[in-house]
Amino acid sequence: MSNIVIVGTQWGDEGKGKMVDLLSEHADYVVRFQGGNNAGHTMVVNGKKIISHLVPSGILQKKKCFIGNGVVVDPVVLLDEIDYLTENKIDVSPAMLKISNRAHMIMPYHRHVDAARELKKGDKKIGTTGRGIGPCYEDKATRRGIRFADFLEPDLFKDKVRTILEEKNFYFKNYFNTTTIDPEEVIDLYLKLGERLIPYIDDVSLALAGGMNAGKKILFEGAQGSHLDIDHGTYPFVTSSNTVAGNATCGAGVGPGSLNEIFGIVKAYTTRVGGGPFPTELFDETGDRLQEKGAEFGATTGRRRRCGWLDSIVLKSAARLNGLTGLIITKLDVLDGLDELKICTGYEYQGNIITDFPPSIKILEDCTPVYETHPGWSENISGIRNYDDLPENTRKYLKRLEEISGVGIKIVSVGPERDATIIREGVFN
Repeated sequence: MSNIVIVGTQWGDEGKGKMVDLLSEHADYVVRFQGGNNAGHTMVVNGKKIISHLVPSGILQKKKCFIGNGVVVDPVVLLDEIDYLTENKIDVSPAMLKISNRAHMIMPYHRHVDAARELKKGDKKIGTTGRGIGPCYEDKATRRGIRFADFLEPDLFKDKVRTILEEKNFYFKNYFNTTTIDPEEVIDLYLKLGERLIPYIDDVSLALAGGMNAGKKILFEGAQGSHLDIDHGTYPFVTSSNTVAGNATCGAGVGPGSLNEIFGIVKAYTTRVGGGPFPTELFDETGDRLQEKGAEFGATTGRRRRCGWLDSIVLKSAARLNGLTGLIITKLDVLDGLDELKICTGYEYQGNIITDFPPSIKILEDCTPVYETHPGWSENISGIRNYDDLPENTRKYLKRLEEISGVGIKIVSVGPERDATIIREGVFN
């Protein structure tokens, strides 16, 4: 195994947590490079479900983990997660976890802005998780963010909070007609949090460079999915960061030449949480069946996921955007027992067939999916561990996904447990 990037190919919730946990066994370092605690990774180990939101999944494999500069971090959530993992007898000490000194902090006013905006938008809300992710990235872009390095200079930290809240409070009072925030309360709370977090702060870019020079193998862990990317996703129904593989370099502080493999996680069907276009969404019994059998609820929000057939337009787009070198298929077992399966191969729009993902939300909302139909399988595949032992129709379905995407399948997941996995030859060379 060399340096590998793991990304989602759809709208998130593809099962990245289990795969990062699995691949971490063969890595030395695991790095999270974007997003915030609006993403959740669920792992099932020895029958116990563990959910992480900020700490990379590799912590379960006792691998050194890093939170890169591209992540926006809520210190309250991070410390709660550290305590939660510690209670589950997982070592999350500063020796095992480092946070980039250049990572930006989510502050109480970021969450306040998020909630106030969604309330003001009413029926036109985007469906944000309300965790302050977007407003934090906004402040980063306008050069008024607060970084973890600022914990090391308390006087500078205080000045920044007071200056920022002078503007934010005007905004809260006069535009949103909502409550204001006392800067001194924020300062007192966060400096106390900082006392616990200072031992975790490091220059992650330098640490990763040192590791690579020493021959360490690194796994770069993305959050959300490619079609929630701020540039390439279904804008504005997207997250606030670049979710595609290219951001692994910017968000972790490494050079592009250090990335050797890029694996895209593909759920065997498609899901989406929150608002935004979803051409293959099902509103029938099949959609309900996928939702129930797949336990499709958001790990972070608990919201019911919308379900639909696999969309190959989405998959092809992700393969191109990320430069995928391998596919990892998840939740294939959820399709057990269906008489037939459908794959969307195009969108019909005003009498024309679209085979590339359009940028226009209006076009996407008015598209009708064009499907090809494949026979399903009646067998229970959750106990299968060899690719050639899969039912013939299962292998044909997978083969079709390889043909459409132009990318070979490396791993197939047939259940939530770590060992419910089929690994094809050559993945860990």
